[in-house]
Amino acid sequence: MTARPEIASDWHLIANADAVASPALLLYPDRIEKNLQRMIAMAGGVDRLRPHVKTHKLPQVVALKRAAGIRRFKAATIAEAEMTAAAGGEDILLAYQPVGTNIIRLAELMKRYPQTRFATLVDDARNLAAIARVAADRGATFELYVDLNVGMNRTGIAPGDAAASLYRALCGTPGLKPGGLHAYDGHLHDPDPAALARAADQAFAPVWKLRGQLRAEGLAVPRVIASGTPTFALLAQHDDVEVGAGTTVLWDSGEEETCPQHQFLNAAVLLCRVVSKPQPDLLCVDLGHKAVASEMPHPRVKLIGLDDAVAVTHSEEHLVVRSSRAAGYRVGEVVYGIPRHICPTVALQSEVWAVRDGRAAERWPVVARARSITI
Repeated sequence: MTARPEIASDWHLIANADAVASPALLLYPDRIEKNLQRMIAMAGGVDRLRPHVKTHKLPQVVALKRAAGIRRFKAATIAEAEMTAAAGGEDILLAYQPVGTNIIRLAELMKRYPQTRFATLVDDARNLAAIARVAADRGATFELYVDLNVGMNRTGIAPGDAAASLYRALCGTPGLKPGGLHAYDGHLHDPDPAALARAADQAFAPVWKLRGQLRAEGLAVPRVIASGTPTFALLAQHDDVEVGAGTTVLWDSGEEETCPQHQFLNAAVLLCRVVSKPQPDLLCVDLGHKAVASEMPHPRVKLIGLDDAVAVTHSEEHLVVRSSRAAGYRVGEVVYGIPRHICPTVALQSEVWAVRDGRAAERWPVVARARSITI
């Protein structure tokens, strides 16, 4: 694996910052393309990779993925799945168990894009029956993966007897097609590679056991879809496993700390401005809760050039930081920052700027930040 290339320290600067209203999110397509190639290499090829679109929610980035040879995608919402299909995505997993009217919406999406292969998740017998009823009513066939809980305790069913029973029911229900097993390990993020590998082995041992049991019964288990960003290269080493890294496309300061060995390039930068200097050592910038994801502890953004900045207050429109370098900044001056968590930061933007040749060149509407596009 090649080392991360050396990049000039001023790579993020744009020559036409005066044309960009702040706060704004800048994306760098040339760096995205480098990240995609690194993802493919680490996964062992495009056939092992199913990247998540929730990170970017943009058809232009789907196009970059397809240009790199990626044909499989994950989505978290019907809107993300629709955006991906409209952008030419050939194979889309809705990695979020549909319930209620979202089952009907998925059926409508499948009808709208018959050339696209769709699949989704199930972890509950009653909901399996609900999906089967929609399949019968609509004359549709749903490809389903049984969603397994491997320790995150957010969704899924433990890989054991109950999961095996659910999979058998899936295989025996008209209108439903077994796709295999799905397991998301978002709780695994040890920065020590050896410790991470041990934790992944322990978490997924019951998954491999379940897969072997189901296949021994003569049931089709075509593939396992697994992994978050920290573990995707580890799990890609297993047979019949597709991995679903998402943050790797844009990267952020949080994943830099969690996965220093991955060495992806930051390809998303927040542009903000100093809007006030309430004290000599304080700067107020326009990066409030509405502009940068705020579910994480501080620092929620790594301000470039203000490495010693400490957050003082954070509100809807304002971020106040204390820094020994505050005196060197004027009101109105542009400041750039790397968000700690890029996925929900993108979701806060109605549009992003694509940077080409050192200039903010194009505005890209964040199409799939909406819960509904047309369906």
